[in-house]
Amino acid sequence: MQPSDFSPNSAVDLGARKAALEREAKQRAEESAGRTNPYAVNVDEANFQQVLERSLSAPVVLAVLAGWSEQSKQVETALDKLSKGSGGNWLLGKIDSEASPQLVQALRVQGAPTIIIAIQGQVMPLMQGPATEEQLREGLTQVFGALAQQGMLPPGHPGTVDGDPSATPEEESAPEAEADPVDAEAQAALERGDFEAAAAVFEKALAADSKNAEAKIKLAQIRLIGRLQDVDGPAARQVASDRPDDVDAQITVADIDMYGGKFEEAFDRLIATVKRTSEEERDKAREHLLALFDLLPPGDPRVNAARRKLTSALF
Repeated sequence: MQPSDFSPNSAVDLGARKAALEREAKQRAEESAGRTNPYAVNVDEANFQQVLERSLSAPVVLAVLAGWSEQSKQVETALDKLSKGSGGNWLLGKIDSEASPQLVQALRVQGAPTIIIAIQGQVMPLMQGPATEEQLREGLTQVFGALAQQGMLPPGHPGTVDGDPSATPEEESAPEAEADPVDAEAQAALERGDFEAAAAVFEKALAADSKNAEAKIKLAQIRLIGRLQDVDGPAARQVASDRPDDVDAQITVADIDMYGGKFEEAFDRLIATVKRTSEEERDKAREHLLALFDLLPPGDPRVNAARRKLTSALF
């Protein structure tokens, strides 16, 4: 599977983009507070096959969630708690239904939240709709017990949901991380649909600290989302295909690819555009490529490789 470019209506979905930003912000906050679930992974079209392969060695509980759904948030919280207490008996895979609609469709999911079990490379539905922690524990216990009886669990797997409970009290008692006021202000602007105001928040943060890598990435994300709000994906790709020397068309598709997680494809497209064009058009493609580099962390190997290719293209 390849990463999805757009929501089903072929236009960039503000809700999906906002949900993705919220999930990333939440994950960063948990990482900084030392509360990250070591047995959970975010799943999309790009890494789904790798996660499925992990089900050969341990069960994977796939949770299809929606950022706007309170029921999804409750289910996610309960699964995180159960997963942390599992001691690694099983992996929790979180699928953002808004950000990965093609994956959701491939899994034949009708709504969020939905729980799916992956084992030995195969997937099977468990439950759909709201569920309490106890309901989830009961459902997973029944499934793991049945899998153990059928000999489908790896050798040494206890066939239970819980692991060593002594490993979790410290995590459960950890204080909640305070919301970053910069993130909160930007999020409020995004909820109003005001991308300029959200961008201004991070521009101000960078003016105060030019080495703030996180603010730089978030500013680049917001600018990318803003540029794609009214874009028709298939139409944009067709224009870029028909007009290879149209820098604006190539830039738009590069933005689409960045949004879809196809970073190398986006970089290669603009590097090829740099090679084909000259003077102002060439500078325009080059400058946009440099701006796209800001979407990835400093030192990212994909950016380093693209910088080398760009240098070769320029000289």
